[in-house]
Amino acid sequence: MSQSRLSLALDGADLPVEGTILVVGARADADLSALPKERVRIVQRFRPDHDALKARGFSVSPDLTDTHAAAVLFLPRSRSAARAIVASVMDHLAPGAPVWVDGQKTDGVDSALKDIRARSEVSDVMSKAHGKVFRFAAPTDQRFDDWRAAETEPAPGFVTLPGVFSADGIDKGSAALADALSADLHGVVADLGAGWGWLSAEILRRPAVRELHLIEADSSALDCARRNIADPRARFHWADAQAFQPERRFDVIVTNPPFHTERSADPALGVAFISAAARMLTPSGQLWLVANRHLPYEKAMAALFRDVEEVGGTTGFKVLKASRPVTSPRSKR
Repeated sequence: MSQSRLSLALDGADLPVEGTILVVGARADADLSALPKERVRIVQRFRPDHDALKARGFSVSPDLTDTHAAAVLFLPRSRSAARAIVASVMDHLAPGAPVWVDGQKTDGVDSALKDIRARSEVSDVMSKAHGKVFRFAAPTDQRFDDWRAAETEPAPGFVTLPGVFSADGIDKGSAALADALSADLHGVVADLGAGWGWLSAEILRRPAVRELHLIEADSSALDCARRNIADPRARFHWADAQAFQPERRFDVIVTNPPFHTERSADPALGVAFISAAARMLTPSGQLWLVANRHLPYEKAMAALFRDVEEVGGTTGFKVLKASRPVTSPRSKR
C-alpha cells in the first residue's frame, strides 16, 4: 500500500518527543500511522467519523481541550470554517508547536496555504494525490484571532456557524417540507438530520406534538439548535441518524436527508435514512421526507412502507409521505 500524503510528510519529521498531538478533522479512514497512537488526541464533531475513529482505538472528543505539543489539521471544505479551526487550535498549542495542514485542492488547500503564508512562515510544502500538506509554527501572538468563527443569522432569531449545512439561509428543501407538513402533526416526533433547528422549530408550531427529538450528527449544528430552540418539548441527540436507537418508537419522523458524499451525489445516504426511519417508527407511524426531484427514493420507501404518496413540493423538490412501516422489507419488484 502506498503511503498517504500525511504519512509521507511526517516521515522523518521532528515531532516533539513529549506531549500530546492534536488531530482535528480526521475522517474515519484517515491514515494516522505516522503518529504515536498513544499520544494522539483527535477532535471530530461528526458523529460517524468520531465513532469510527474511537473504534480504531484513538482518543476522540468533539471539543478542543488542554494544551498540546503539536497539531495536524485536516481542512474542511468551507474556507471560513477552516480559518475558524486554525484560530481556535492556536489556543491549545504551546508557542512554536509545529502544525501540519493537510487538504485537497477541491477543499481549498491552495487558498489556505496562501492565507497562512501571509501571516506566518510556512515550510515543508508537499503535493500529492491532488492535495497538499504544509507546516507552520504556532505563533506567540494572536495573529489569527480575526479568523475566529463568526456567527451568522440565517433567519430571524436563529444563529449558525461556519461550515454548518445551510449556514447562509433556510434550505429550500426544508422550506418545501415545512409547507407540506400536516397541521395536525402529533405525538412523539423526530427530526432526522435536524441541523441548526429551523425545520424543528416549524414542527414545534404544531401544539399536538408532545415531544420532538432532534437527531443530528454534526455537533456544531446541534449546538446551534440548542441555542435556537428553547421549547421544553425539544430533546437533543448528538448521533448518527442511521444508527440511532430511540428509547421508544416515534409516531412521526420528519427528515431532509443528506444526499452527498464529499462532492458526489449519493442516493444511498437518503435510502439509509429511510431504512432507519422505518425501524424507528411505530406500526402506524409516518415518515415525511423531502428530496431533490431526481433522487429515486420512492422504490426504497415502497419496500419499507405500506403507503407512499407525494404530498407537496416545488419544481426542484418533492415531499413524500410514507405510512405504516412493514415488519420486514418487501422484495423489490
